[in-house]
Amino acid sequence: MIPRYTRAEMARIWEPENRFRIWLEIETLACEAQAELGVIPREAVRVIREKGNFDIPRIDAIELEVKHDVIAFLTSVAEFVGPEARFIHQGMTSSDVLDTCLSVQLMQAADLLLEDLDLVLASIRLRAKEHKNTVCIGRSHGIHAEPVTFGLKLASWYAEMDRNRTRLRAARENIATGAISGAVGTFANIDPYVEEYVCARMGLKPEPVSTQVIPRDRHAEYFCVLAVIASSMERIAVEIRHLQRTEVLEAEEFFSKGQKGSSAMPHKRNPILSENLTGQARYIRGLCIPAMENVALWHERDISHSSVERYIGPDATVALDFSLRRLNGLIKNLVVYPENMQKNLDQMKGLVYSQKILLDLTQAGVSREDSYRLVQRNAMKVWEQGADFLAELLADQEVVGALGEAKIRESFDLNYHLKHVDTIFKRVFGEG
Repeated sequence: MIPRYTRAEMARIWEPENRFRIWLEIETLACEAQAELGVIPREAVRVIREKGNFDIPRIDAIELEVKHDVIAFLTSVAEFVGPEARFIHQGMTSSDVLDTCLSVQLMQAADLLLEDLDLVLASIRLRAKEHKNTVCIGRSHGIHAEPVTFGLKLASWYAEMDRNRTRLRAARENIATGAISGAVGTFANIDPYVEEYVCARMGLKPEPVSTQVIPRDRHAEYFCVLAVIASSMERIAVEIRHLQRTEVLEAEEFFSKGQKGSSAMPHKRNPILSENLTGQARYIRGLCIPAMENVALWHERDISHSSVERYIGPDATVALDFSLRRLNGLIKNLVVYPENMQKNLDQMKGLVYSQKILLDLTQAGVSREDSYRLVQRNAMKVWEQGADFLAELLADQEVVGALGEAKIRESFDLNYHLKHVDTIFKRVFGEG
C-alpha cells in the first residue's frame, strides 16, 4: 500500500489495530463458548471480556524475540488480563485465529468494494440515460463499422459491472467461513460447538473441512474476482483513452482549472486518469496468480501462503477500492462531444450504410456474392478516391436497376440503426 493510491477507509481494515481487535474478539468468543461447555470458568470469561486488550508496540517487541506473531499477541493480552489469561486459546491453533480473521477482513473489504461498485453503477446509469440517443460511430478493429449510440456503450459497461457486482457478492459469501478446529483440523482438543459459536457471532459459516487452514480455493476465487473487476474497469478506461485521441475527440476526461497536462507542452490535455486505471488493472490482475498458487499447500497445512497473503490482501483490495472511486469520478465528469461524434460518423461519406444496401440487394433477388461485389466496388471508391457513397451507388446502373433510386436513398436512414435502442435499454435497466 502506498498513500498515493490508498483510501483511509480501506487501509483501516488492514491496519494492525483492526487485525488484533478481530483476533481478540475471536479468542474471547471462543472462551465464551468454552465456558458454556464447562471447559473454563464463567468468571474467567467475564474477566477476559472486561480486561482483554493489547499493546501493539509490545506485541512487536515480543515478536522480535519469539518470532511468532500469535504468541506475541497472546502474551500481550495476558499482561492485561492477568491469571485468567491461561484459559485463552484453549485447544486452538494459530491458524484458527489467523484464517478466521482474514475471512473477516476480506468480508469487510468486499463490503467497501460493493459500495464502490454501486457508485460506479449509478454514475454509468445516469450517463447512459443522458446519452441514450447520442449517435456515434461503432468501430470494429478500430475501423468505422455502423452507427451506435454513446448510451449503448455505457449500457454495455453497466451490464458488465452489474455482473461483477454479482460475482463479488458470491465471492464474499464463499470467503465468509471460519475455522476453530485445532491442530490439523480434527477438533481433538476443542469441541466443534466453539467453532459454531464463534462463526455465528462473526458473521461466518463454519468451514466444513478446515485441515487446520481454510482451503485456499476460496481465497483464489476472491482475488480472481477482483482481477475480473479490474479488467472490466480497464475496458472502460481504454475506450475513453481512444475516444480522447486528438483525431477522434468524442469524449474527454474533465480538465480542471489550473490543471497542467505536460511539463514540456502547455497545450496538452492527457487522459491521465484512464491511463492510471489501466496501470492499476495490470497490477491487480497480477495478484490473482499468487492467490491461485496458494491453493496447493503441503498436507494439512504449511505457511507458504502466509507471506503472500500479507501482501495481496491489502494491496489488491486497496488498489481496487481506489481505482473504482477514481473510475466513478471519471465517468461522472466525463465530457462528451456529440458534434464530434456526428462529424466522425459522417467522415466516411455514407459507408456506414453499406450493409443495409447489401441486404436490400439480396432481398431484391441478387445473389449474396453479386450483392457484395456491387456494394464493395462502390465502397472502395470512397476509401481510395474520397467519393460519396450515395452518389456512387446512384451512378451505378446495376444497383439502381435492382433497387431503384428511392429505395437506395431510403436505406441511408440513421434511424434504421437505432430502432432497437429501447429494447436494449429495457434489457439492461428494466426500462426503455
